[in-house]
Amino acid sequence: MDNSGQRQSDNGESDRATEPEDGKQPRPREVGGGFLMGRPFGVPVYVSPSWFLVAALITWVFGGQLDRVLPELGAARYLVSLFFAVAFYASVLVHELAHTVAALRFKLPVRRIQLQFFGGVSEIEKETETPGREFVLAFVGPLLSLVLSGLFYLGMLLVEPGTVPGVLLAGLMISNLIVAVFNLLPGLPLDGGRMLRAVVWKLSGRPMTGTVAAAWSGRALAVAVLVGLPLLTQAGGLGEEPQSFGSVDSLTDALLAAILAAIIWTGAGNSLRMARLRERLPDLRARTLTRRAVPVAADTPLSEALRRANEAGARALVVVDGHGTPTAVVREAAIVGVPEHRRPWVAVSGLAQDLKDGMRVSAELTGEELLDTLRATPATEYLVVEETGEVYGVLSTADVERAFVAAMARTPSG
Repeated sequence: MDNSGQRQSDNGESDRATEPEDGKQPRPREVGGGFLMGRPFGVPVYVSPSWFLVAALITWVFGGQLDRVLPELGAARYLVSLFFAVAFYASVLVHELAHTVAALRFKLPVRRIQLQFFGGVSEIEKETETPGREFVLAFVGPLLSLVLSGLFYLGMLLVEPGTVPGVLLAGLMISNLIVAVFNLLPGLPLDGGRMLRAVVWKLSGRPMTGTVAAAWSGRALAVAVLVGLPLLTQAGGLGEEPQSFGSVDSLTDALLAAILAAIIWTGAGNSLRMARLRERLPDLRARTLTRRAVPVAADTPLSEALRRANEAGARALVVVDGHGTPTAVVREAAIVGVPEHRRPWVAVSGLAQDLKDGMRVSAELTGEELLDTLRATPATEYLVVEETGEVYGVLSTADVERAFVAAMARTPSG
């Protein structure tokens, strides 16, 4: 299953893969991402540990099918089955890369691709600007799966049926066809749901209306999968022998249907919640979140600097040079770490963070633009300036995070 929608973390950063800052090669295991496998088009690809469980399951199930089709393979059938599992997920990766290439073509940043339990996720960090681009971005994934299915079918015509290559090509042709058809179902978080969202967005003129329609369609799809898949397999509607109610196979199908339905229902709800959160993001304004600051020289004792700030009703300190030009921002965490009896002997320069590129932000920034700016240059404090270049104050990352969490808390989940 492909969940390649524009997924964002609720906190904006908690699941970002940690990158080394010393120029060395990244570690093979990344926190929250899984195992780093490569960086096609500059986008990191991770394999979740849950993938190995699915690969083992596919190997076992496909191995049982090979035993009926090619009994002469013996135990070697499991090696063939393992190759099929890897090849299938390589096809899923191609599906995800299609989304990635389209996103990069539209100048949308892609945080990462993750192969996991039920397929893959392309984490695109921004919304598309038009419904047309949204439709294209969603459609290219299933389109590539259909193309792969057709290529595997052509490959079947070139080999002998009933052989290992023939069986592998047939399995890959069918599996890619299933991936394409399943993802075209009209409900979030599937690609078909994003296509439906784009259509409703185009007709209504409001992206939120499209999201609501596609999310509820996804929930209806989840119920249909939960109820319909076991009934379909029990009646032999998928080309298999009819199953008796309560058999091991019927219970397995019911469990699979429940897992799929839960994933679709949860994904639809998350898509709706994130869309409603984006509606509230404009409430995040750099101007309203900025702390008033007082300028101090680099050699000013911390106790004196805090006295001036208290007199002025300010909550931040900016280090300036002899011409009054800001050069650094005093870190709040560093201030807290200095005991009161030592503050007269500690200069503010020892507690300050030099202003680097990206640490000067406009007071006019709001919403996602503000979050993107802060994400591009991680820091604890930023200097906020007016369009004229005049210093407005200091923006604390902690204040932005609290405002973001508050916006999330006010966002309904349904």
